[in-house]
Amino acid sequence: MGSEVAGGGAQGAPGGRDGHAAFGYRLRMLRDERGWTQDELAERMEWSATHISAIETGRRPPTPRFAARADRVFGTGDRLERQSRALRHTALLEGFPEYVTHEARAAEIRLYEVGVIPGLLQTPEYAAALEADVVRREAITPEQASERVQLVTQRQAALARTPAPLILAVLDEGCVLRPMGDRAIMDAQFARLLEFAARPNTVLQIAPFRMGARRPFSLPITVLTMPDRSLMSYAESAHRGHLERESTFALPFLTAYHQLQAEALSQAASVAMIEQLRKGTP
Repeated sequence: MGSEVAGGGAQGAPGGRDGHAAFGYRLRMLRDERGWTQDELAERMEWSATHISAIETGRRPPTPRFAARADRVFGTGDRLERQSRALRHTALLEGFPEYVTHEARAAEIRLYEVGVIPGLLQTPEYAAALEADVVRREAITPEQASERVQLVTQRQAALARTPAPLILAVLDEGCVLRPMGDRAIMDAQFARLLEFAARPNTVLQIAPFRMGARRPFSLPITVLTMPDRSLMSYAESAHRGHLERESTFALPFLTAYHQLQAEALSQAASVAMIEQLRKGTP
C-alpha cells in the first residue's frame, strides 16, 4: 500500500490521531508478544481494560503518565513515554495506523499499489531510499522517515506468523519500472519480489499499462478478510486514508479486485517481467 513507506498513499499529512493509533499499535504488539489479554495488561498497569482498548485502537491519546507506566510493565525503558511525547511529529496518513492493527490479524490480504513497491514487500534499503527522497523534498523530517521505515519492519514481522495469511498483491507496472535508490537497491528489491512470489501463501501479479480503462482502481486499495470472514477495505487519496469496517461496503472492492486479477498478468508472466528487468541491474 501507498506511496509512503509506512504503507499509505501520499507523503506527508502529519496528524495527532495517526500518532495515537501508531502508539496503540505498538502497545498491542508488546501485549501480544507476552500473550496477555487487555484485562491482564490493565491489571498489571492498574488501569481499566476499557482505557487500554481505547488507546490500542487510537481512539484515546496516551498521556505521558500512562506511557511511563506501560514502559515499567513491559520493561521498555522510556521508549513508550518518548513516543507519547513526540506524537505531534508523526507523519502517517489519517486512518492508516488503525488499518495496520487489523492487517496484523487478517487471514487474507489483497492489495493493489500504484507507483512504488508496497510496504509489505519492500526491502529495508528500498524503504530507506524512498523516505530519503521525501526528506529531500522537505515533506517530512528525518525522524519521521525513521518512524515510517520502522513501521514497515514491524508490519512485515507481524505477518510472519503461523498460520501465515494469504497475501495477494497486484502492482501497477509503474511500481517495478520506477527506480528507487541505486542499482544495487533495485536488484535486491527485485530479488525480494521474486522470493515473495515463490512463497506458498502469496500471489504476485503486475497490472500492465496496456490495461488502460480496464483497470478498476486508480489509487491504492487493500481488502482484508478477517479470521471471522468479515471484510474490511482501506483506500487512499492524496491526503488521507479511509478504513471501511462494514463488510457490506467493502464487498464491492473485493469484486473489483477479482476483476483486476483477471485482467492483470499471470504470476508466471509477472515473474518473467521482473526477471527481465533485473537483468538490467548488476
